[in-house]
Amino acid sequence: MQIELKERPGATVAKILLSPGEQMTAEGGAMIAMSGDITIETTTYKKNKGGIMKGLKRMFSGESFFMNHYTAGNTGGEVYVAPTLHGDILVKELQNEQLIVQGGSYLASEPEIEVDFSWQGMKSVFSGEGLFWLNLNGTGKVMLNAYGCIYPVEIDGEYIVDTGHIVAFTSGLNFSISKAGASWISSILGGEGLVCRFKGKGTLWCQSHNPGSFGSTLGPGLKPA
Repeated sequence: MQIELKERPGATVAKILLSPGEQMTAEGGAMIAMSGDITIETTTYKKNKGGIMKGLKRMFSGESFFMNHYTAGNTGGEVYVAPTLHGDILVKELQNEQLIVQGGSYLASEPEIEVDFSWQGMKSVFSGEGLFWLNLNGTGKVMLNAYGCIYPVEIDGEYIVDTGHIVAFTSGLNFSISKAGASWISSILGGEGLVCRFKGKGTLWCQSHNPGSFGSTLGPGLKPA
């Protein structure tokens, strides 16, 4: 699977080239266009595998209920995919490793990647994020999307990030939820509220914009239907 990213970073689109018979998996609704001889199979989990609970867990994590599996024809083909919100796409190749992904940030992957669900405990509830995070395991390429630019932070020790700016992190990192300022009053008045305190050694990927903050700003200005 070859991936070419276009129109970066503000409105990134991924052009995925598939060899004859090659397969890929993408989040439901991510496809923009594709070659005419590519076939699609829709399930709630992996190709030829389903299960209502898998789909329901994905919905709780911020993803769609269904996943689409694309298979190229005898001459190969291409598939264009893009995220819902304007922003960048990260392509990362896993080598028999684990990646924890914020709900809503998964876009597509090679079929060898296991897309499962990760319970981060009650701290996820208080962070304002989803109860479930995605747990990506295996060997192959994965594509993650972000709202705005996406950038890596190498952590060796402790690092603090706003909860709405997390995209993904490696399994060597753990996090806890805490107030941003010295007191709850300063945290609330400062507009920051809760933050994630990461500890350990690994890589954290952040997005430059916060979808929740954008929605809160835009919402009051929308006229009722």
